[in-house]
Amino acid sequence: MRAHILVCFLAHVLWQTLGQWCRRAGLGGEPRRILSELAKIRTVDVVLPTRTGVTIRKRCVTRPDDHQAILLQRLGLHLPLHVKLTEM
Repeated sequence: MRAHILVCFLAHVLWQTLGQWCRRAGLGGEPRRILSELAKIRTVDVVLPTRTGVTIRKRCVTRPDDHQAILLQRLGLHLPLHVKLTEM
């Protein structure tokens, strides 16, 4: 039960922190709309098989649309062009 209370408390603190971050950026105090807009940004795995049997994998981040780019700029966030793949 204590772990559940801790998780709920941490979620609440993160939500409030995100709300304050949005207010400081001039985007209002409700982060739900901003999160739903930024959730549309995806990563894409490009897999290229070669004749030698080696597979080349590259993970790329989709380019944000104009509205998303403005939100990212106002929040001071920068998307990476490529995401490093880790071996499992």
